[in-house]
Amino acid sequence: MIPLPSKIEGLTSQLYQLEQVLKPLGYNIGGNWDYDHGYFDYKIDDEVGYQFLRVPFEAVDGQLDSHGVTVNLGRPFLLSHKYQIGLEDHVQTDMDGLSATIDQFQEPEDPDASFPEKYIDLGKALVGELEAVLIE
Repeated sequence: MIPLPSKIEGLTSQLYQLEQVLKPLGYNIGGNWDYDHGYFDYKIDDEVGYQFLRVPFEAVDGQLDSHGVTVNLGRPFLLSHKYQIGLEDHVQTDMDGLSATIDQFQEPEDPDASFPEKYIDLGKALVGELEAVLIE
């Protein structure tokens, strides 16, 4: 993980408004959100695993699944996930096998893999773009 200090840190806005600005730029809300926090992810590459610019946010007024929720942006960072190849080898099942059906996805081989040097400048440029579109 490589933190990228930014002027967007501490910016407060409605989540819906942020989505309207960031989705056309290629950002998506990552699947690992919770009711009080989440991440906007920009997928940089998937050469060996996945490389992302990740922008954390936390709810300051309401829950993320509520209409009109307000969020506060945190410090962006670059992140690599390297997934293991093949079938998940540590799936735990219950008596009827239901959890094996639901829990079919790979655990990361290295959830905080080293980030390729060649993408660091791109990550910094993406943060600059975020600053330009989010700070008026």
